[in-house]
Amino acid sequence: MAKAMKAMKAMAAMKAMRAMKKKAISARTAVRQAFAGKISKTNGGLTASSLIKNKHGRVVSKKQSLRGKKNAWILAVSKARKELKIKGFCAVKKGTEFYKKAKSFM
Repeated sequence: MAKAMKAMKAMAAMKAMRAMKKKAISARTAVRQAFAGKISKTNGGLTASSLIKNKHGRVVSKKQSLRGKKNAWILAVSKARKELKIKGFCAVKKGTEFYKKAKSFM
């Protein structure tokens, strides 16, 4: 009986040690933690100052986000939507007035 109790104690101690061990975090979690300031930088070297939240609430690279916003085609389509007063979803299909308008702003 004493031997079994000793083994149980050893198992409990090992379980406690396992709980203390640092658990690896995923890349997405690391990015969120770096943004919040809990860790200094991500594995890829991104710091809190080089991260930003996008419109969906996801933490992304500020540099890549701004690069995407400067895309000429996206800007042209946005301008065409504004001029044609389009709200909601509308496919940019070749041959349509929407497409022609967007192409004219390129």
